[in-house]
Amino acid sequence: MIAIIDYGAGNLHSVKNALDFLGADSKITADKGEILLADKVILPGVGAFGDAVSSLKETGLFDTVIEVKNRGIPLLGICLGLQLMFDKSDETPGVSGLGLFKGKIVKIPDSGLKIPHMGWNSIKITKDSRILKDLGDEPYVYFVHSYYLNTDDKDLVSAYTEYGTRLDIAIERDNVFALQFHPEKSGRTGMKILKNFIEL
Repeated sequence: MIAIIDYGAGNLHSVKNALDFLGADSKITADKGEILLADKVILPGVGAFGDAVSSLKETGLFDTVIEVKNRGIPLLGICLGLQLMFDKSDETPGVSGLGLFKGKIVKIPDSGLKIPHMGWNSIKITKDSRILKDLGDEPYVYFVHSYYLNTDDKDLVSAYTEYGTRLDIAIERDNVFALQFHPEKSGRTGMKILKNFIEL
């Protein structure tokens, strides 16, 4: 079973619908026990970094996500779910994220392009990836974000996109995967990425 973490701040049902379409057994849940017994876990997210951290703490799920990583359960962060995995965000100064990896979330620089970065864009895959495999040449995916990952740990990064500058938009290490874009809204490419995660 794939547990989709319900902490009151996520695009839960579109993720669930995509998993249903792919024939995966999944459940939206805020139950710590169910999450820790799941075969895989998804941490979705939309909205502001600080609000999401508060919601995770209020529901008691902040430490649960850290435990999922530590137990080696495959964990997929989507959109804000990626940002929450890092230390902090310029969106909400003074609020600490999950700290699963070293890095900071920063505002997309003003280059004359519209912010938020919204719509379809191509991605460049930077390393062998278990969930970004077999996507064809220059796959396109769907974004909605104003902030992105800034990390010195470049071995962690599995893909980037160009939007005025290089934006690192995917990570992968051990049992943890995360995407700044929305695979559930990214058509055939997104479905393939989710299928790769399901089949881990």
